[in-house]
Amino acid sequence: MNTSATTAIANTASTALSARIRDVQEATRGVTTLYPRSYILQCIKEDRFPDELWQKLGEFGLLGLSVPEEYGGSGGGVLEITALNEALALAGVPTLFLVVTGLGRVPIMRHGTPEQIRKYVTPTCTGEKKLCFAITEPNAGTNSFAMTTLATPDGDGWVLNGQKVFISGARDADYMLVIARTTKAGEVKHRTDGISLFVLDMKTPGIQLTQLNIQVETAERQYMVFFDNVKLPADALIGEAGKGAKLMFEGLNSERLLAAGAAIGLGDYALAKAVAYSKERKPFGKPIGSYQALQHRMAQAKAQIEAARLMTYNAAERFDAGEDAGAHANMAKLLGSQAAVAAVEAALQTHGGYGFDRDYDIITLWPMVRLLEIAPINNEMLLNYIGEHVLGLPKSY
Repeated sequence: MNTSATTAIANTASTALSARIRDVQEATRGVTTLYPRSYILQCIKEDRFPDELWQKLGEFGLLGLSVPEEYGGSGGGVLEITALNEALALAGVPTLFLVVTGLGRVPIMRHGTPEQIRKYVTPTCTGEKKLCFAITEPNAGTNSFAMTTLATPDGDGWVLNGQKVFISGARDADYMLVIARTTKAGEVKHRTDGISLFVLDMKTPGIQLTQLNIQVETAERQYMVFFDNVKLPADALIGEAGKGAKLMFEGLNSERLLAAGAAIGLGDYALAKAVAYSKERKPFGKPIGSYQALQHRMAQAKAQIEAARLMTYNAAERFDAGEDAGAHANMAKLLGSQAAVAAVEAALQTHGGYGFDRDYDIITLWPMVRLLEIAPINNEMLLNYIGEHVLGLPKSY
């Protein structure tokens, strides 16, 4: 792990807060030393989930972060699991599955029954079970309120029909948290009404997966998921039927923070490679890192990363304190993704033509960081949110 980045993390907040982050960082280093960047690249090449890494994270208690000990977790909050996601990215082993696991558990932990938590969350703390998340639809896109996937009452349970797209890790998941309508969009007074959350077992008949041809260097693949008369038991519903919009946003705010953690970690990972290369490369006799054209670009990226890091942990602390962290979470994801792109671009420019040689492992980072400007939500929508809800400007769309 980049030690300078670790030091920066330790200086982002109060001593107590820094200690929480540092503990996660140190524990994660014990795992990434065993399963480094070369391991994740091999998993990508073989198109397989990094099970060994995942199980070791469970063994170290890291997958249980943000889950209370009474439910088999390791305690802490979104701050700790964000620190975990950053620590993995700092070592070059980011995992989208941690993002979807982290966000998927939030509404279950906050609004599920004790039985639901033990059934759907507790097994994810050890890695025994995996949880993914499904909200996006082909026609609705960013406008999630226009979703058409529908769950209708069926005796004591429900029947689910519809489809979702860009679902990370659906093939490898045991459970899926699905956002669906229980009242059609055209039949509600307010667009946030009629939305419900369900957890379904991926072995349930009627679920079909189609892998998408997404070219991003991650071990998790993306899928189109079809639901054809999928029968769900009564305990699949999380919270109250039709009142799931608030629950959904609680999970999405945590998703923003986990994505920001991955972004700043990857940014620092790329920047460390650029710095090391620029100290060794001497085509004109002096290290190219001494040239201001490159040095300033790397310095600018570093400043952006540190600003994003401060915002990310500030937002996570607010979230865990029960405050409305929506604005800060959105800003964290916006700044983090922009910083990551700036860092990888600086690394590419520093490496020149070699930056596009896969063996140098720079170009392999580009699709992932560029994706983070689009997903889990595009930066334009984050700017819309900030404009409307922070600055008080008229709605722009």
